[in-house]
Amino acid sequence: MADVMTPEQRSHNMSRIRGKDTSPELTLRKALWQRGHRYRIHYRLPGKPDITFISQRLAIFVDGCFWHGCPVHAVKPKTNAKFWNEKLGRNQDRDRKVTVELQDMGWQVFRFWEHEIEDDLESVIISVETALIS
Repeated sequence: MADVMTPEQRSHNMSRIRGKDTSPELTLRKALWQRGHRYRIHYRLPGKPDITFISQRLAIFVDGCFWHGCPVHAVKPKTNAKFWNEKLGRNQDRDRKVTVELQDMGWQVFRFWEHEIEDDLESVIISVETALIS
């Protein structure tokens, strides 16, 4: 099926997608803050983690299902498929490299899918809290 938007309209829509302070990220941050956890956001580390607990060396990324290739919810665009396959593949490669780099630096890295935060926030919070006390 062809795209219902012109290339200019699609480009404009895609350019409006935020790379930080997304709804799932804000939901997680708010829940952690309400439970008394203090953190830094967008701390200068490889990959720019969404949430960072510096003294515990814990970096948290909230990965969007589309942009990071969620195995459950990712839908690959049919229009311009070659571009999108390469783009999303590069995103996944970068995610793996950043995770390894941070781990090599002594950081514990958590990556949560946006649907995990939306569907079961409590489990995500428990995972983070468990890491913080260990």
